[in-house]
Amino acid sequence: MATASVAFKSREDHRKQIELEEARKAGLAPAEVDEDGKEINPHIPQYMSSAPWYLNAEKPSLKHQRKWKSDPNYTKAWYDRGAKTHQADKYRKGACQNCGAMTHDAKSCMERPRKTGAKYTGKYIAPDEKIETFELDYDGKRDRWNGFESASYARVIERYEARDEARRKYLKEQQLKKLEEKNSNPNDDQVEASDEEEEEDDEDALKIDEAKVDESKQMDFAKVEKRVRTTGGGSTGTVRNLRIREDTAKYLLNLDVNSAHYDPKTRSMREDPLPDSDPNEKFYGGDNQYRTSGQAMEFKQLNIHAWEAYEKGQDVHMQAAPSQAELLYKNYKVIKEKLKSETKDTIMEKYGNAAAQEEIPKELLLGQSERQVEYDRAGRIIKGQETALPKSKYEEDVFINNHTTVWGSWWKDHQWGYKCCKQTIRNSYCTGAAGIEAAEEAINLMKANIARKETTEENPALVEDKNLATWGSDVPEDLVLDQKKLAESLKKEDERRKEERDERKRKYNVKWNDEVTAEDMEAYRMKKVHHDDPMKEFLN
Repeated sequence: MATASVAFKSREDHRKQIELEEARKAGLAPAEVDEDGKEINPHIPQYMSSAPWYLNAEKPSLKHQRKWKSDPNYTKAWYDRGAKTHQADKYRKGACQNCGAMTHDAKSCMERPRKTGAKYTGKYIAPDEKIETFELDYDGKRDRWNGFESASYARVIERYEARDEARRKYLKEQQLKKLEEKNSNPNDDQVEASDEEEEEDDEDALKIDEAKVDESKQMDFAKVEKRVRTTGGGSTGTVRNLRIREDTAKYLLNLDVNSAHYDPKTRSMREDPLPDSDPNEKFYGGDNQYRTSGQAMEFKQLNIHAWEAYEKGQDVHMQAAPSQAELLYKNYKVIKEKLKSETKDTIMEKYGNAAAQEEIPKELLLGQSERQVEYDRAGRIIKGQETALPKSKYEEDVFINNHTTVWGSWWKDHQWGYKCCKQTIRNSYCTGAAGIEAAEEAINLMKANIARKETTEENPALVEDKNLATWGSDVPEDLVLDQKKLAESLKKEDERRKEERDERKRKYNVKWNDEVTAEDMEAYRMKKVHHDDPMKEFLN
């Protein structure tokens, strides 16, 4: 509801206002009228019909929704094309040095460069152009018909009239030709029969002679203007309408679920949707038919050459510099053919050309093969055409370190290796049959050692128990301990233990003796505390 500026209303007035709006929407009450006496649609939402507070609208109106900030000075005028303002008689300072006009300089002059400019000759001074400036609004800057001249359509009419005139002229010539032939052969029955057929084809003759019109005028008849790569306009591209809209879509040729796969994103169907149908009747045989024919194979070879050249250090990229890649490929083919011919010539000079001296037997020329290929009447291949395998960009059949097979040609015990020497180390040097024999002998020797070890573990040799001395060696049978030395060793052990408990009793200069006697070891054993001994508390 279109309302004036917001004013305070009581609860009762607000309720009455809502009831009035409902009655207007239902058609029970007359619609609201604005300042100009026009009725306001009651179904317009309030956020659109209510005027902003800063407009101070006293009466209901929809003027705030219209373009009320219009420029009175705005006009839809356009540049006066080809208009001139002033014709000077002599050259003026600051004018164009080429033509003598004051409205531009020599750099932006559109006239043909003169041998001697108007600055030096003072003759043939060009008139000044009419310079106009327009301040266009938002819509005026984006109006694609701004400045369009309807008189330019006369050229299109002239082109069509020229085509019709050429058709009429052609038909007139044909009719005169028929009359001359009829007058020259009045009694010929064949001419009469041909006249009847030609009368039926008069309507088709109207469509024949479009070639009589100039080809430059016919260039744009089958083109469609499209806007491409733009967000709100931008560059325009001319695209030919090559697709006939009456053709059946490729995904409707065969409705079987298990037929050729169709990718809707790329709109491609690589396999033949109707492989069993007659090739003379079908017009579409899958995208692979075009991939392996015509210039597609040449383009594929060009791509492969660019990959291989880049891997070998050439600074070439098919997408970044396609012209450079194509030029390099052409030079490569020329050099390759030249090298091939030179090699052929050198071989022929050395060994001679037996093919040129004697004729090749017919049984070799008309040799047979196991490959079966079927052709139709037109000479096209029906069956037997091999599918082109895509060439990998990785190197294949490259033998390193004197190997005769590639890495991965042999597999044993979950390890890859070379089949020629049965080695599982990739960077190893090929040892051939000798390496295989040496590896087998090493395996046999290792198996024999393992078997011998297993037999020794099953029958262990009997070992006599020896009594070890306290310091770790065998106890001699005639070992006798001196009791005095043993008593002295026991005293030394007690003093050593006291020093360990209290480091203050340790002397500054300590003399260390590495000589250990049998009595010292026996004293250490006797004084040693066994923590697992239950009687350790009663010792000392």
